[in-house]
Formats: sequence, C-alpha cells, structure tokens
Amino acid sequence: MATTRIAHTVWEGELLKGSGVISFDSSGIGQYPVSWPSRAEQANGKTSPEELIAAAHSSCFCMALSHGLTGAGTPPSRLEAKAEVTFQPGEGITGIHLTVQGEVPGLDEKGFIAAAEDAKKNCPVSQALAGTTITLSAELA
Repeated sequence: MATTRIAHTVWEGELLKGSGVISFDSSGIGQYPVSWPSRAEQANGKTSPEELIAAAHSSCFCMALSHGLTGAGTPPSRLEAKAEVTFQPGEGITGIHLTVQGEVPGLDEKGFIAAAEDAKKNCPVSQALAGTTITLSAELA
C-alpha cells in the first residue's frame, strides 16, 4: 500500500532577508523556522532544505541497512548514521556523505561495509537523489 506524507512551508519576504516556517503535516511533530542564512551561512537555530534531506537520508539509510542485515541473518543491535549534505550557493547540492557505525553480532567489517554499500545504493532516498554524488564511510563499533 502506497503512503503519502505531507509538509508545507509558508515563506514571507524576499530570499535574503525573508524567512519561512516548515510544518510537518502528516506527523504533526511541529513547525520549524527556515531562512536563507540558515542554508548558506550558519544555522542560527533555523533549519534548511539540506538539513531536512540529511535527516531523511540518514533515517532511510538506517532502515535499508537494518533490513538488509536482518535478511542476511545478522540483524543489527544498533546503527548510527549521519548524512552530511553539502550545499554551494549558485550550484546547489554538490554531494552527500553518509557515515555509519554499527553493532552487528556475527558480522565482520568486510561484510558490514558490503551491506552498507548496498543500503546506500538501494535506499529509496538514495535513489531519489541519484543525480548527486553519495559517498560512504562504514565501520563496526
């Protein structure tokens, strides 16, 4: 069964001096301020599209890796993933780097790295971002 998730943003003012508020409608988890300076300079307590992509990518990657490991008979005890999304004004998103550390009983480092590479390639968010260079660092804890 397909699912649809909804968020919306209200923006006021011009790009450089304006600001907006992102609302997570489907989950109801709240509203978060967004601005150009939070995107191109310092966050200063506001989010950016790239931070939201990083959150989506790190969570999707963890789910895909957990699924793959479990399917291979080595379910993880714990996975911690970070996504770093690089934004260059005038160019856009120039790259994403995933870092993952896992606790996976019964699996060696080589097997973990292979599973992580597969998850990087096949998680739905990675596939949606296929036009972007995505790199990976993976290690067992």
